[in-house]
Amino acid sequence: MTARREHGLANLLQYWQILILAALTLWLYWPTLVRLVQQWGSDQNFSHGYFVPLFSAFVIWQDRARLAGIQRRPSWTGLALLVAGLSLLIVGQLGAELFLSRSSLLIVLAGSVVLFGGWSLLRALLFPWAFLFLMIPIPAIIFNQITFPLQILASQVAAATLPLFGVPVLRQGNVMTLASQVLQVAEACSGIRSLMSLVTLAIIYGYLMERRLWIRYVLALAAVPVAVAANSFRIISTGLMVEYWDPDKAEGYFHTSWGWIVFVISLLMLYAVHAVIRRIASQSGGGA
Repeated sequence: MTARREHGLANLLQYWQILILAALTLWLYWPTLVRLVQQWGSDQNFSHGYFVPLFSAFVIWQDRARLAGIQRRPSWTGLALLVAGLSLLIVGQLGAELFLSRSSLLIVLAGSVVLFGGWSLLRALLFPWAFLFLMIPIPAIIFNQITFPLQILASQVAAATLPLFGVPVLRQGNVMTLASQVLQVAEACSGIRSLMSLVTLAIIYGYLMERRLWIRYVLALAAVPVAVAANSFRIISTGLMVEYWDPDKAEGYFHTSWGWIVFVISLLMLYAVHAVIRRIASQSGGGA
């Protein structure tokens, strides 16, 4: 009875420690989290951020039985991760670098898991923890380095394809001159928005619909060329509409709604890629 009572008191003390640390973490990161959620709502490039923590929570809830069976081996090395995460927060706040401040939260979470549950528990939580990085907008300097090449690639594909449909094009950088109108592949039309959303959805889709890990990896990688192809199709179709239908359709509501239609098409393309991979794997006798 005494041993059982002491074990219950130890568990109660550990729970109180976790609750206090969670409350302090929430208080410390509250301004950072508020700005992060606000950016999800105002910046359409990262609107998929709402789904990321929800999916991570779903994965953890679905794996709750397996996680409960893992033997807890608290490690003081988690304290080093906590210190590293808090140091990143300080550097991010001093340098006004939002990416470091937001990423530091995930380091602090990892440190807390190791401190109270051990490295085996962190390894079991590695996927939902790593997936949380997708909710953090990438730094502007990296974002611009990705966006501009995508603009050039999309304009090159469109300029090479439109003449096949009888539409002459003169391309200069990301600007395409048609007979009736000048089209500019702007940052919003680079495909970065659909690329980031599609990669996130590809990971979610692979987790829910496929048990084989290698196919999940292939689906996540395939999201990149699928997004590029879908965005190129959008620009090509816009050029065709400008030339053969109405130049005003290149802007306004129709242009915006066409972007959503193309995103749905990219989802269908991703599903088709998955079907092809599964068929090849079944024919070759590929297992798990």
